[in-house]
Amino acid sequence: MTIRELTPKDWTAVRAIYAQGIATGQATLETSPPEWEVWDQSHVANLRYVAVSDSGEVAGWAALTPVSGRCVYAGVAEVSIYIAEAFRGQKIGDLLLKHLIAESECKEYWTLQASIFPENPASIRLHENNGFRIIGYREKIGKMKGAWRNITLLERRSKTIGVN
Repeated sequence: MTIRELTPKDWTAVRAIYAQGIATGQATLETSPPEWEVWDQSHVANLRYVAVSDSGEVAGWAALTPVSGRCVYAGVAEVSIYIAEAFRGQKIGDLLLKHLIAESECKEYWTLQASIFPENPASIRLHENNGFRIIGYREKIGKMKGAWRNITLLERRSKTIGVN
């Protein structure tokens, strides 16, 4: 498995993986993946990666979204990580998340956060195993198919960036 920067050429595979995550009902409140231009504008340009199998198939992706446009939050971003159905349970999420964390620190991000449905314990565990801690719970943050959904908030503070 190789981790490399996500490029526009990867979008078809990335979008399909995103759609698989949406279909689970446990990954996001989104109902469909956006078009490339929308996704591209909303994610940090130099902090998005794909995991590529030895056969060249995109197995998963990870990216950061700024939490705010205000300059005081320039080092704070939200994590998105999605793994293709055929590759789930193979530790690819762990490889991607570790890579994303290391690269984010190289680019001066001091806080990463994640919003995860409580019904997705595998994702919560993945984040906790990579230094995230549960910091809260948002009740009825959005509706999915007419039902209110809650999220668990997780945060990872860098031990090297923003400590002084």
